[in-house]
Amino acid sequence: MEFVFPLGKYKGFKLIPSTDLSQTNLQNYVPSLTGVRALAAYLVFLSHYYYNFGEIFPQSVNRLFSEFHIGVTIFFVLSGFLITYRYYNNFHLTKDWFKQYLKNRVARIYPMYALLTIAAFAYFFITGEVDVTKGYNPWAMLVMNITFLRGFFFEFWDTGVAQGWSLTVEECFYFSAPFAFYIAIKHKKFWLQPLVITSFAALMVLIFSHVDFFGFFGNFTFVMLFTFFGRCFEFFVGMQLARYVLSRGTGRTNKVPYTYLGFVLIFVCAYAMSLLPIPKGFPTGLQNPFGIVINNYLLPVAIAWFFYGLLTEGSILKKFFATKTMELLGKSSYIFYLIHLGWMYLLLHGWFEKGNDYVFGLYDQWQKDWISPFQFEWLNMTYAFIILNLVSIALFKLIEEPLNHYIRKSDFLIKNPKKNPENKAELIK
Repeated sequence: MEFVFPLGKYKGFKLIPSTDLSQTNLQNYVPSLTGVRALAAYLVFLSHYYYNFGEIFPQSVNRLFSEFHIGVTIFFVLSGFLITYRYYNNFHLTKDWFKQYLKNRVARIYPMYALLTIAAFAYFFITGEVDVTKGYNPWAMLVMNITFLRGFFFEFWDTGVAQGWSLTVEECFYFSAPFAFYIAIKHKKFWLQPLVITSFAALMVLIFSHVDFFGFFGNFTFVMLFTFFGRCFEFFVGMQLARYVLSRGTGRTNKVPYTYLGFVLIFVCAYAMSLLPIPKGFPTGLQNPFGIVINNYLLPVAIAWFFYGLLTEGSILKKFFATKTMELLGKSSYIFYLIHLGWMYLLLHGWFEKGNDYVFGLYDQWQKDWISPFQFEWLNMTYAFIILNLVSIALFKLIEEPLNHYIRKSDFLIKNPKKNPENKAELIK
């Protein structure tokens, strides 16, 4: 079955062969938004290691750092924008188009996630690190992680590569985006969709909160913060920004500094969450009901304004995020995000501790009372930050980028028409 329909005011609509999808991505590439990926990853890094600044900054500042999980929301809004910006005016729901679309998404996300997940479980089998499996059967957890299914279970969501829970959310969005486009264009129903999706999640919690099945849709906090059903609004805000830009372009008549306004409001939202009481058993104000509202519904709007400014203004921030350095860090930020928390950081931290013991052993021999370069946790965190970035860049250049290109050019899911020209006519029916 094939859905073909007019776009009304979206007069630029055309059906393209599925082989053009990767070309469309290149045409719609925005360097400054790539640089923003690095910012998002680094904010998440700070949110996980804010406690290392405990003796340097006052508690209020450390509370603010703990709410820098806002980097995840930046990722989600950015995904919603980019997928819509690239595909909204150039899709048709045929089987072959959908296969090519999924192929591109798999090529972008899955290879490094799978490799690093396997590495995490290898680390478990070598060291017995309990955080990898949370005490559950390691082989079952490996399957749950490799298939992204762990993201639907409260008891499993932070197993394996713990921060990889967000990829379950991303994959749900990737799969549903073309259908969301269809509903928005064909039936003129856009904002109704996140309402229906979130209502469905609430119904699932009401049903399964009384079923002891490893926390499957186990509670509202989990569903609202760690599943696509609770966080879909963030993607839809990014999608709406893309629809607006696609229909009206990037020309502006007003002089509202959206870049700086949005950027400041992003951190105002983080500050507001840092002022909220932390619910018992949770680490941050994010888990407070008001924190969920701020993070899931107010913060995405601020992020969208920030992105709109980057798209339409020639600000200093835009120039900064579009620099070659930030662009490279942005391209490798996906790997940085996957390795900044977990076995690789634990290894580095262990090496720093051994280095500290070795240095103080030398000081004892020399009868010196000096400061060790590994004495302070914030400094060790800085070393780790630099090393993890270097590792991320190396893995991006040597593994992620080549695998991405290889899968896109391969016959995985659907034959490559450039290798099989006899299939091209079939793809554009």
